[in-house]
Amino acid sequence: MYRGRRLRKNQVIRSMMKETVLTKRDLIYPLFVVEGENICREIETLPGVYHYSIDRLCEALDEMREAQVLSCILFGIPNHKDACGTQAYAQEGIVQRAIRFIKSYAPEIYVIGDVCMCEYTDHGHCGILNAEGDVMNDETLSYLNRIALSYAQAGIDMVAPSDMMDGHIASIRQTLDSAGFQNVAIMGYSAKYASSFYGPFRAAANSAPSFGDRKGYQMDYANREEALRELQADVDEGADVLMVKPALAYLDIVREAKEQFSLPLAVYNVSGEYAMLKMAVDQGLVREEAIFESILAMKRAGADLIITYFALYLARKIDEGVQ
Repeated sequence: MYRGRRLRKNQVIRSMMKETVLTKRDLIYPLFVVEGENICREIETLPGVYHYSIDRLCEALDEMREAQVLSCILFGIPNHKDACGTQAYAQEGIVQRAIRFIKSYAPEIYVIGDVCMCEYTDHGHCGILNAEGDVMNDETLSYLNRIALSYAQAGIDMVAPSDMMDGHIASIRQTLDSAGFQNVAIMGYSAKYASSFYGPFRAAANSAPSFGDRKGYQMDYANREEALRELQADVDEGADVLMVKPALAYLDIVREAKEQFSLPLAVYNVSGEYAMLKMAVDQGLVREEAIFESILAMKRAGADLIITYFALYLARKIDEGVQ
């Protein structure tokens, strides 16, 4: 008779038998950078997450250092928006200045830059529109190339194009390599679904589309095989890291990606997932342990890297011996 309880008798043996362990090096912390001065403002839709002006970004970096979470992904919110998202690739754009500041203040922090246009366009879509209001794929690529190149020139370690344009990884790779930035890595938002779980982020980044939706270029959440095609395309085009986004509702895709592809795999524990769980814990509907349970599910499914607003919280709990 199988008696699994023999190996669950006490905490010591349970720890010895633990198959999945979360470490600080698994975590990537999202940072929102805004124009202005002396801004450290809690985001209403993401309790515990803040907008920072560059002059106060040191506070977030100090927290990261203390928690030993040494990787971040940057999102910028500009004051000026236009049809072509010009502030996304401006040399003095909000993210470009933030990259330079981080590399000066905390050079040990590994900096990833989200490459997209939705925060920078006055229409809120992720690319250049034609007269009918459709995002033009190939025309958008040149703008994404400019954004990625401007990040590289500012000192970025990795770019992460989240726009879901066809061929964007290959186009950005060629642009970076031609400019001498062969060592700047690319993380593909490889299987990015058109999800309802992005709501709190869109409010935080002021990036909701002013008309229509993004289903024409983000994936249908009913589709599995399409995700595998998208992942394969990023592999073929030269991505260094793959990603599935969102995480919790797509753990089946995470598992298949891990089994089929040998590249490092990231997941994005997105804003809606964070906000729901944070609210449930804060209101006493579920125990705080549910946060670890959900994050460990992502790693157990196969994620090597986890982008999460819980990153600093998790790192501190790891120090306390919680798993």
